[in-house]
Amino acid sequence: MTTIHLITKIKAPIQTVFDLSRNIDIHKLSTAKSNEKAIAGVTGGMINLNETVTFKGKHFGIYLKHQSKITEMENPDYFVDEMIKGYFKFFRHEHSFVSQNGTTAMIDFLQYETPLGIFGTLFDKLILKKHLTSFIEERNEFIKNLAEKNNC
Repeated sequence: MTTIHLITKIKAPIQTVFDLSRNIDIHKLSTAKSNEKAIAGVTGGMINLNETVTFKGKHFGIYLKHQSKITEMENPDYFVDEMIKGYFKFFRHEHSFVSQNGTTAMIDFLQYETPLGIFGTLFDKLILKKHLTSFIEERNEFIKNLAEKNNC
């Protein structure tokens, strides 16, 4: 099992950051580099508890689909998306938000497991973990810029 843990500090209210983080339209904009599209389930606006979304995006030169469900949510502190269908054996992304002195810490805790035994493990160590970390960092930077711009 691979774990990615990131903390992004954003000078904006917790509710703003929480809402931007679960907004499908913002996700599509923040992942334009991989041409992410929401093709099923909630395809725009806010996603909520027990709702699903299927994204199709280009990664490693091929289009991949990933369907997630929001399995836990505590507004504005926490939500979890878990893979229902996709290319991972296991995928769980916890999004936590902590507010202090006008700054919100957006905390990503992602755990996943690759298929294909030793080949999946090798691919993860050489390429996938770095790719996913960069993907989330770029998305978080987009959210940070948008939240701070709107907070001015």
